[in-house]
Amino acid sequence: MENNPISNLMQATMENVRNILKVDTVVGDPIVTPDGITLIPISKISVGFGGGGVEFGNKKAGEERPYGGGNATGVKVEPMGFLVVRDGTVRMINLTPPACNTVDRIIDLVPQVMDRVDAFIDKHKS
Repeated sequence: MENNPISNLMQATMENVRNILKVDTVVGDPIVTPDGITLIPISKISVGFGGGGVEFGNKKAGEERPYGGGNATGVKVEPMGFLVVRDGTVRMINLTPPACNTVDRIIDLVPQVMDRVDAFIDKHKS
């Protein structure tokens, strides 16, 4: 495939998006409170791309045609919640609205159920 202007535009855009989308954007820097609780911000990133172009006129030997084109990129960073680390346990505090259906509620309860199962197993091992 020949090197065309739309390809160059998309490559330049992808390089700029790569600079934005780093792990630090999804998992933020930990915040330690005076009472020993560590809060780690968690975000969700959505990215969309689009682009196109056209060469105008009829191509004549040894002549370049005028080119028109462009591209667009959208990046959305949405805070999702915080991981709370306290006394060796980790919990997720969601910033999103509460679960609206049964499957979402079950997914939200999985960490609590796992903690209770671990506590039950530890209790019976003792």
